[in-house]
Amino acid sequence: MAEISVQPWGQFGCQSDEIIDVRTPSEYAEDHIPGAINLPVLDDDEHAVVGKIYKQVSPFKARKVGAALVSKNISRHLNEHFAHKDGSYQPAVYCWRGGQRSASLATILHAVGWRTSLLEKGYKSYRQAVVSALYDQPIEANFLVVDGNTGTGKTAFLHAVAEHDIHMLDLEACANHRGSVLGGLSLGAQPSQKMFESRIHQILSTSVGGQMILVEAESTKIGRLLLPPSIKDALLRAPAIMLEASLKARVAHLLAIYQAELLSDDLVAEKLDHLRQVRGNDRVDQWVELARMRDWESLVTCLLRDHYDPAYQHGRVNRKRAFDAPFCVLHEHGSLDNKKVAELSACLKSYASSYQHGD
Repeated sequence: MAEISVQPWGQFGCQSDEIIDVRTPSEYAEDHIPGAINLPVLDDDEHAVVGKIYKQVSPFKARKVGAALVSKNISRHLNEHFAHKDGSYQPAVYCWRGGQRSASLATILHAVGWRTSLLEKGYKSYRQAVVSALYDQPIEANFLVVDGNTGTGKTAFLHAVAEHDIHMLDLEACANHRGSVLGGLSLGAQPSQKMFESRIHQILSTSVGGQMILVEAESTKIGRLLLPPSIKDALLRAPAIMLEASLKARVAHLLAIYQAELLSDDLVAEKLDHLRQVRGNDRVDQWVELARMRDWESLVTCLLRDHYDPAYQHGRVNRKRAFDAPFCVLHEHGSLDNKKVAELSACLKSYASSYQHGD
């Protein structure tokens, strides 16, 4: 039988059917290799108990207690997750740093007869690769930035052109936040900073060299998450296309997006309080009153006119324009104009081809 294959990050899992993260559920939730499943050999409480025994009693006692707990959990995984795997199954296993947790499961799986691989130095080697790619060197991706005022349909446009085989990076989806003061409503918790970076790295690493990647213009922070400086620098260097729409269309578009969230006037009022320092108490009091009255159309109109548009103009960057004229991709009632999207997608493909060949 072939030995367990210990692989560096660049080779890990390439020939495997499944990548298994054996760390605790909380470690997995903070960040993990994209596509990996979590089969912990110690849960959070068990991991804490073993660690306490290691520090307060002895490493030997900790290993003894840990081995019993690990054996119990691996037995459960064999009877549940692995019960119907056939002999051709090839798992890839990792833990925090390639130590005893991953080795324990890999040893059992290998003994069963499955061709098993281990990640050399564990999750830490993967994390080092992400940090190196996003922080230690310039981003070489060929970005084309989608710019425009709030509500012009930039995110909807990104996803629509993706259906026309144009590669895109949705930073707001990676951050689980729409990037505005109300941007996190109804979306649930944001991921950790590490998970945010993993999602970005995965998309960039799967793009073909020289391929144009459409990405929305973003500020340094998306909710509470920070955009890696290399990404921000690459966005500032990249050419852009501009989207525009009437104020009426933008209001309608945003109302359609936020309709469910706007049912909670208390929550909206709470979010608006964050603008007091930049827009003053009097103006924010007026907006809060509109929220209390549930006059969503007036509120969104005021926010666009008196907060987002001035902020956009102040922070606007003079970029190289990929196309001279701005594009309008929204109908007047706020929905996406699919015909315009198809026409613009064709233009983008032509532009990408010339851009890639340096024309």
